[in-house]
Formats: sequence, structure tokens, C-alpha cells
Amino acid sequence: MKNTYFIILSLFALTSCEKEIDLDLNNQSGNIVIEGNVTDKVGPYTVKITKSVNVSDPNQYPAVTGATVVLSDDNGQTETLHYVGNGMYQTTAFYGDPGRTYTLKVQAEGKEYTAQSTMPEPVPLLNLAQSSFKFGDKTTYTLLPVFTDPVPLGNRYLFSFTINNLTKKYMNVSSDNVNNGLPNQQPLILPNDDNKGRDHEVVPGDTIHVEMQCISPNIFTYYNALLQITGGNGGGTTPANPPSNISNGALGYFSAHTVDRQSYVIQQVTTP
Repeated sequence: MKNTYFIILSLFALTSCEKEIDLDLNNQSGNIVIEGNVTDKVGPYTVKITKSVNVSDPNQYPAVTGATVVLSDDNGQTETLHYVGNGMYQTTAFYGDPGRTYTLKVQAEGKEYTAQSTMPEPVPLLNLAQSSFKFGDKTTYTLLPVFTDPVPLGNRYLFSFTINNLTKKYMNVSSDNVNNGLPNQQPLILPNDDNKGRDHEVVPGDTIHVEMQCISPNIFTYYNALLQITGGNGGGTTPANPPSNISNGALGYFSAHTVDRQSYVIQQVTTP
């Protein structure tokens, strides 16, 4: 039987349903893990470099220090990131723009890793709309991100949200393969005490902080595979190897994406 290994990802709980993807679950312990992001918001942007560990090891991911990390774009912009600790490398003056293609180059432990990502054009998040349904004495709340998908086919979205001041993030991905050019119809299901590993039940008065990202197709593939691996409720780490867009066998991802954010306070449902 093949062993399964962890790579680190920020504290996400994940939900989605998409097509099946074949995953490589071979021994990847000790591999470089790179997690890099460039957005259309003001930086700094970060690239995190760590090592993967065996599933039976404690969830402590060794930081990779002494790496050379360079970001550039197709307009001649380039910057060497500086190390700020815990495996994190950070920009100082680099900026992101939709439509540009970004290149990440990492030299670490005698190897070079490269990746490219083109930032999509932004799709505005116009509003958040609440709905709810009751089953017995239990109320489940959802939020519908209000936006209209552009007419050209091929848009990909990643949604994450946090509750109040809690650090745990929940996430899903979607595409316009079914709903191309139309208003969004896919809600975010908010957690309740359904005994599926969620640690907070959303109630009226809670504030939901939603982030909408327009992402590239290969980043959609990465997160979609990650959702499958975690069974739709991932927790804090990734027990396999989603298909990376980084060369030379590195795990992780490099994403250039747009960001839009809104918050919503859950309202009490009045019964007729």
C-alpha cells in the first residue's frame, strides 16, 4: 500500500463538488513545498517554503531558509524577496495587475523551481444574500455571493470565509461550466453543529467575512483536487499531493489572482 504524506496549507476547511482528478499519492516526505500568491491588492506578497512530512509525524513543517526567491512579470517588473522568518519570503515594492503573467523562481537546497500564473480579470462581488432553512429545530444558514459571471467561458472562482474573529477558514471552488454568463447560483453553506468536524455553529449576530478570488484554471485544478482529498472538510493539512503548477517536483502552488471582500452579519429569521 502506498503511504500518504502531508503538505502544509493554511487552516482551511473545504467544501465543493467537481470532476474527479487522478492524484499522485507516492512518498513525498521531505519534498519542497512552495505556496506563493500575487494579487491585485497592495502587497506585500508572500512565498512560503517548507518541507513536507510523513503523515505519522507531528504537524510541524520545517521552514526552508537561505532560498533565493524572485518574482517577475511580463512587463519587466522583478524583485528578489527577503526572508522574514518561518519559511516566509516577502516582497517590498512588487505590485500585481490583472491580465499580467507572473513568474516565480526559487533556488533552494541546490535545486531550482519555477512557476507561472496569469492573473484573470476581476469579477466584482456585488453583495452577499442570506437564506436559511429549518429541519426540525435546527436552522442552517447560507450566503449567496452576488455577482454575474462574464459571458466568455472559462472563469474560475475560489471563495473562502471566516467567522467573527476566528482564524479557521472555510473554502470552496466553482467554475462557469454550468452557469456561464449568468448570475451566481452557488451559495456558501455556513457551518453548524452537524458533527462533521466543524468547530462553530453559525447563529444570528455572527459576522461572516467572505473573500472571492478569480483564479487561473491550474489553480482551480489544484484546489479542486485538494477538496477531493480532504473529503470536503479538510481541516488544517493536506494528506496527499494535489497537482502543482511548480516545476521540478515541488509540491504546492503559485497563484496570481484578484481579490474582493465583503462581510455580512447573520440576521435572525422571523417565523410567520
